[in-house]
Amino acid sequence: MQRMNSEDRRAAIMEAAIRLFSERGFRGTTTRALADAVGVSEPILYEHFKSKRDLFEAIIDVKSREGVARATALLKPLAEAGQDRDLLIALSEFVCQCHTEDQAYGRLLLLAALEGPELGDIFYERQREAHEMLAVYFADRIRAGVFREVDPTVAARVFLGMSTELGMNRMLYRGAAALGSVHEVVEQMVDVFLKGVSK
Repeated sequence: MQRMNSEDRRAAIMEAAIRLFSERGFRGTTTRALADAVGVSEPILYEHFKSKRDLFEAIIDVKSREGVARATALLKPLAEAGQDRDLLIALSEFVCQCHTEDQAYGRLLLLAALEGPELGDIFYERQREAHEMLAVYFADRIRAGVFREVDPTVAARVFLGMSTELGMNRMLYRGAAALGSVHEVVEQMVDVFLKGVSK
């Protein structure tokens, strides 16, 4: 069996941690269980991460950066073209997809936030950039006279909040599919939102 290099081992530890944290919670996952899941000793684990919290923060950092990069690549052309409806549909579908395609990570976030506010705060702070980017876009559209005068930060929270709620419902409840396809629901949500902010 080929020995993993340091970078691959670090990635394997993070992958195992996502799975175990999502199944057992942050406090319910021991460093011994993490080491066993990757096939390394606890001292090797500590060579990569100083503590379980350090590991948790690394997961949030990597996932948040990946999410922002993917969203930026998807949405930047639509933002530059001022295609508000298409941009918001794409963004909402992206948020929903993040919940449904990586359910272990979604469960990890829910369990961590329930275990202690300090863990939830880590994710909340890392997501600030995404909220601020959308708020800046809304502010630009207000200055352009397309959207009415609303607090762009609040508008960003409202929009991302309803998109997140849809994604979480799709992840947690089978009955959520009765509303229709994600695209159908998102189109209706975006139209309702735009009617509220458009002049």
